Amino acid sequence: MKIRQIIGALEEYAPLALQDGYDNAGLQIGLAEDAEASGALLCLDVTEEVLDEAISYGCNMVISHHPLLFRPLKSISGRDYIERCVIKAIKNNITIYSAHTNLDSTKGGVNYKIAEKLGLEHLEWLEPKTGYDAGEGVIGLLKEPMEKEDFIALVKEQFDVDCVRYNSWNGEKVQRVALCGGAGAFLIQKAVEKKADVFITGEIGYHRFFGYEDEILLMELGHFESEQYTYEIVRDIIKNVAPELKVQNTSIDTNPINYL
Repeated sequence: MKIRQIIGALEEYAPLALQDGYDNAGLQIGLAEDAEASGALLCLDVTEEVLDEAISYGCNMVISHHPLLFRPLKSISGRDYIERCVIKAIKNNITIYSAHTNLDSTKGGVNYKIAEKLGLEHLEWLEPKTGYDAGEGVIGLLKEPMEKEDFIALVKEQFDVDCVRYNSWNGEKVQRVALCGGAGAFLIQKAVEKKADVFITGEIGYHRFFGYEDEILLMELGHFESEQYTYEIVRDIIKNVAPELKVQNTSIDTNPINYL
């Protein structure tokens, strides 16, 4: 299987046209025209340790959620981890590809996967993208209303987190759930307008927790934690076109935030 065929499958599922204007999804490093894929290592973030792992597995393709290259490089001298990753990838003929906000926004993408983990039904886009069946964030329904405390416990269990941050909401039961993986606080007002009982995202920020006590339960999971199931989406896309290809999830914890 050619690397370009795998990239084609990824971009058919999550077209690059869906990415946000600030983003840099797509092929990051590599000459993918004729290279055969020896294996793919899946990660959220590209680090030197992840590339070393890909080399050890014999994978010449690393597929990340967060792009390694967000901003133009003025030099490649190894002064920071991004430049060192570029050097290491080129030296070892590793292709790096990133599916970021385009995978967030596509139907069946990151936000659909979060909704699946919570058992939500009747999904709609929080903010549709004009001209596409795609959008920012989703909203759906639990099968039955849940007490606030029980719903918080469900989220902690499904996302394997010891704690979540949430506001002082005056409601009692949750059924209508809005969510956005990663940094989705910009959608809080959309969730309120759509009468959601709760809005879940990876990052909210201190000041945004104020003022919603009578409107909506806000829950912050952590950026990495909210997107951890992205691996499952990418794995399924690849396995549909290249069932024999070796596909590995990274064993490296690239979350830069630690908890005690």
